[in-house]
Amino acid sequence: MRHELVSNNLANVNTPNYKRKDIDFSIEIERANDRFSLNKHQLGDKGIQITEGSIRRDGNSVDLESEVVALAETDLHYRMLSEMTGRYFSGLKSVIREGR
Repeated sequence: MRHELVSNNLANVNTPNYKRKDIDFSIEIERANDRFSLNKHQLGDKGIQITEGSIRRDGNSVDLESEVVALAETDLHYRMLSEMTGRYFSGLKSVIREGR
C-alpha cells in the first residue's frame, strides 16, 4: 500500500495543488502482528496521512527526493520482512525433518 501511495506521489510531482499521501509503515506492521497475537489491542485508525502544507508555489506538497527515499525505505522493509519470514519457515522445515 505504501509503495502504491509513494508511486502516486511521484506520478503527481508536477500536478498543481496535489497533496502528498503516505502511510505509517510501522503502524501497519503492528496491525498485521496484532492479527496473529493472543493479546489484541486497538491501535486506532491512523491510516493514510495527507500532507496539508505545500512546499511549492503551485500548492503541490510532493518533494521528489523524499519520495525516492520513502520508496527505497519501503523496498528495504519489504525485503527484510520477506527474508525473515523465509528464514523462519526454513528453520521450521529443518525442525520437521529433524535437521536432515
